[in-house]
Amino acid sequence: MLGALRGERVVRTLAAFAVLVAATVLVCVALLSLSDAPLPVAHTVIALGGAAAMLGFFLGPVLTGTADQLDPRRFRVFGMNERAMPWILGLGALVSVPSFALIAVAVCLVITLVALGTPALLAVVTAVVGVLSLVIAARIGMATSALLLPERRSRELTALFALAVIVVAFPVAVFLASLEWDGQVPDAVAAVSAVLQATPLAATPGFARAVTAGDTAGAWLSGIVALFTAAALWLWWTWLVRRLLTHVDRPAISRERSGLGWFGLLPSNAFGAIAARSLVYWFRDRRYIVNFVIVPIAGVLTVFPLLVAGVPLYIAALVPVPVMALFFGWLPHNDVAYDSTALWVHVASGVRGVADRLGRLLPITLVAVPVLAIAIPLTLALVESWYLLLPMIGLTASLFLSGLGVSSILSVTSPYAVSRPGDSPFQQPQRSASRSGYAPAVAFLAALVLSAPTIWLFVMTVIEDEGYNAATFWVGIGTAVVVLAAGAVIGGRVFDRGGERLMEFVETA
Repeated sequence: MLGALRGERVVRTLAAFAVLVAATVLVCVALLSLSDAPLPVAHTVIALGGAAAMLGFFLGPVLTGTADQLDPRRFRVFGMNERAMPWILGLGALVSVPSFALIAVAVCLVITLVALGTPALLAVVTAVVGVLSLVIAARIGMATSALLLPERRSRELTALFALAVIVVAFPVAVFLASLEWDGQVPDAVAAVSAVLQATPLAATPGFARAVTAGDTAGAWLSGIVALFTAAALWLWWTWLVRRLLTHVDRPAISRERSGLGWFGLLPSNAFGAIAARSLVYWFRDRRYIVNFVIVPIAGVLTVFPLLVAGVPLYIAALVPVPVMALFFGWLPHNDVAYDSTALWVHVASGVRGVADRLGRLLPITLVAVPVLAIAIPLTLALVESWYLLLPMIGLTASLFLSGLGVSSILSVTSPYAVSRPGDSPFQQPQRSASRSGYAPAVAFLAALVLSAPTIWLFVMTVIEDEGYNAATFWVGIGTAVVVLAAGAVIGGRVFDRGGERLMEFVETA
């Protein structure tokens, strides 16, 4: 058993090392290829890469929960000099595989900067300051993670961090990849790059750009910001080391318990308990999983009938994302029925209806938001119409959250029988009455009707001009918030007054 575990650990370590080597080689090749690129393009790419590296080195340890092998707290028992420890640990951090990879990239950066016309001495200084800043930023990220976050990061917390990164980073990456450079820097990228080079994120490569371009004022600004950033990072790192060496945090009563998963991560109240239970159901019960899988497929399949009917590709490509948002909001319209006899826990514990309604919406939100965050930029990149970003966000928010609001009401007013736990998700049970057969259609149509103003504004944006952009966004967001809040309140009151009726339903359906 121990031998197998060690073998698995070795394989994982070798795989991670291979990925790091491959990534380092790709970055080095990309940097060296910039030597022949136009000067503005090369420096813009270097500035954006430097900003991404600074964010990655600082936030990476926080997001992934990477264990720090040089955690200052490990040296408490040795009576080390507090003033010398920041220097010792900082130098020790340079002797690591990630640092070696960073140094290799820095060497390629120096070669590229010299080829672009930067004086050799200034190119070396830029690379050294950049390497030291990134290494210290990584140490600060690890120390901050050790202070603020649990040492044994749960998979659920890591998954939430990963979802946050996907929602933010993926649209940005798709936007940059969709731009046509043609030897020139697009205006939007140039504006972002200029701002970044005056901030701590990319001041170091901004200094090299300003020196090469002969921009004296820009060189002074970026150089001062870069040196100030390095000094501030070092002071922050010094304070963290002394804090970790000299302070023993008072043991706090934590509500988190190992092995509780979502129950340990979410708040210890009615909303948190219901949300955690719903998350366990949605991610383990195949009846829910089938719904997750079908929605994106159904959204994409809507394109083909439209193309056959003669709809232009530009218009047909805009349809799948709103359709996915509509179906995601429609999915919880019968979630009470999926609970089966487990509903008695909610009723018997006297849970407020609003907590029950909102807690049930968390799983579908955690799935829908990343899917839509990926689908929207991909669609806009396909149709090459980034001016539709805000209108598309407003439309999807209106359809999705309006669907959730309507579903919060119908799931307690009109539940209908579904396949029981363990049965095939495609099995249709016999129903003794058809009074609730209208619920799916009502949920679907109500979301469309409530979102009709946003849909109309979006259509006008597509066929007319960009003057409707702001109106589409704000009307969509306003509709989404109002309908969701109203649905949660109304559905909660129905739940409070109809608990016995719902219990009778789940026992007999």
